[in-house]
Amino acid sequence: MVVLALFFILLFLGMPIGFTLGLAGLAGIIDAGGTSFLSMAPKRFFAGLNLFPFLAMPFFILAGEIMNHTGITHRLVQFAETLVGYLRGGLAHTNMVASVFFAGITGAATADAAAFGKTLVPAMVKQGYSRPFACAVTAAGSIIGPTIPPSSLMVIYGSIMGVSIGGLFAAGILPGLLICLVCMCIIAAMARRLNLPKAASAPSLMDILRAFRSSLVALIMPLIILGGILGGIVTPTEAASVAVAYALFVGVVIYRAITFDDLVQMLIRTARVTGVIFLIIASASVLGWWLAFEKIPQALAAGFLSLSSDPSMIILMLLAMLLVIGMFMDITAMLIILAPVLAPLTASIGMEPVHAGVVFVLALNISLMTPPVGACLFVLSSVTGETIERIAVSLWPFIIAEMGVLLVIAFWPDLTMFLPRLLGF
Repeated sequence: MVVLALFFILLFLGMPIGFTLGLAGLAGIIDAGGTSFLSMAPKRFFAGLNLFPFLAMPFFILAGEIMNHTGITHRLVQFAETLVGYLRGGLAHTNMVASVFFAGITGAATADAAAFGKTLVPAMVKQGYSRPFACAVTAAGSIIGPTIPPSSLMVIYGSIMGVSIGGLFAAGILPGLLICLVCMCIIAAMARRLNLPKAASAPSLMDILRAFRSSLVALIMPLIILGGILGGIVTPTEAASVAVAYALFVGVVIYRAITFDDLVQMLIRTARVTGVIFLIIASASVLGWWLAFEKIPQALAAGFLSLSSDPSMIILMLLAMLLVIGMFMDITAMLIILAPVLAPLTASIGMEPVHAGVVFVLALNISLMTPPVGACLFVLSSVTGETIERIAVSLWPFIIAEMGVLLVIAFWPDLTMFLPRLLGF
């Protein structure tokens, strides 16, 4: 109780989550064995990072930084607009399709929200969309990024749980596409009621081919990443380094849009983002040791099973817990803390590790756009100047729809596992 109280007090006081986890972990170590156990803290701190697949994260982040700097975002949006921009609410549909394309480059929801908040939201407002609705569409589409590979959350889950990252990547493709489809259905259903603008005519085949050619360089990158990993040619870490090499080639040789100073700034931003994530992972490793020492995962699993032995009820309770906690806590820290704790429970009801991982990741992704601590809401509010409250009001139809997708993914494992099984994972 002392450890939990310290954790929530520090969290409430606004201490960065990495320090909160570390101090709570230290309190747990002292509680378990006194000050003589303190020498274990630095060992656990570094052991938490001593996993080769973690190297993939900074490479994927840097590749996304480089591709963003070269103007790839604009080309992908143009291609998406050519495909679906003629529909009523065309720019809203474009936002969703572009999020799918963008997901294969960055795999980060906040990067998606920031990029489209600066470009698509002003364009939508100019065409007559309300700013809260434009921000809501962007937030709803942004969580496609960490669902469709590459996904840093999947890299973290696969690394700490010993689950195939390639299998997780394959399993995330169909759920990500389903989110896009469902959100486009919501936009279509609201289009006439909100009198959303519509293009005068559909694009010709030549228009589509020209837009495709312009964005081809960007579209090749997800094929390199996914094709290499799913084809068994490279590991996720190797695929990430290849992605950086390809992005540098595109930025320096093809588009000539990167200077040495630009590269230095991108490396600095990558180091900052990676440093924050790695601090959280390392600190959570200390707290995780205490949780394992106290057999809390087993106790929690026994507690859930005492409430109900029905797998469906247990899955519903798990989802409710993830969604509620995600409203108040950083999702990376949540994944690192809760995945090892809840894994015995998911195994006891027969969930495959890859399926459980995708369910965890999708539930946490939805938390990125739920108030009061949804990271994508803060990013969009900062970039566009719109209030979080007004964005959240417009966002609820999309949140409900994406929760529906989460339930489908959780209770229909064959949909999630179709591609991993097809590819031999």
